[in-house]
Amino acid sequence: MAKAATLVAGRGMSPAARATASKIEKMGARRVELAEATLETLAELGYARTSLREIANNSQFSHGVLHYYFHDKFDLICCAVRHYKATCATRYDAIVAEATSAEGLLNDFCAKLAETLVAEARMHRLWYDLRSQALFEDAIRQDVVEIEESLENMIWRVGSRYAELSGKALTVSKKSLYAVFDGLFQKCLLMHMSGNKKASVQLAEEVRRVLPRVF
Repeated sequence: MAKAATLVAGRGMSPAARATASKIEKMGARRVELAEATLETLAELGYARTSLREIANNSQFSHGVLHYYFHDKFDLICCAVRHYKATCATRYDAIVAEATSAEGLLNDFCAKLAETLVAEARMHRLWYDLRSQALFEDAIRQDVVEIEESLENMIWRVGSRYAELSGKALTVSKKSLYAVFDGLFQKCLLMHMSGNKKASVQLAEEVRRVLPRVF
């Protein structure tokens, strides 16, 4: 589909313009490929200990290749996290779309939250690390703001659907709802990273108590 759209968009363009557009598209795809391949290294090392050279030492790519596609570590980290969070931002959409009762939505949402807390803990840790650094680094701030907004919208879709199925209206703002769930998630992530094996269960229990009380 995307390829067909590119072909249609390219009609009427000069050969030189088409070649340039194709080069840009391929370069963008390559950046995503490299970012995906280095996500694990980024998640393990964290922001402060990450450099393009360090990533190269922990991956199959040379420092030269990484430096060719990314200006610096800010560029690489933002590309990687933005790509990962774009997937996260739609994680609960299927649950929202398929829900037929408020209780069913709450059960499925809590189960998915608990699952991702454990299965993708290091990736979430990287996100919180990057978000904190955005308070100091202008280079990554706008990317972090945009990712944060997408996650805020994600939680709002869950809350709005739950309200609809409950026959009630939300009494909190979008930002407030997100802040509550994000705070719970971050707290339980720290517990999980500290070795608390019940962190995911506690997260689900807290969300189960909180969501019905925002009306």
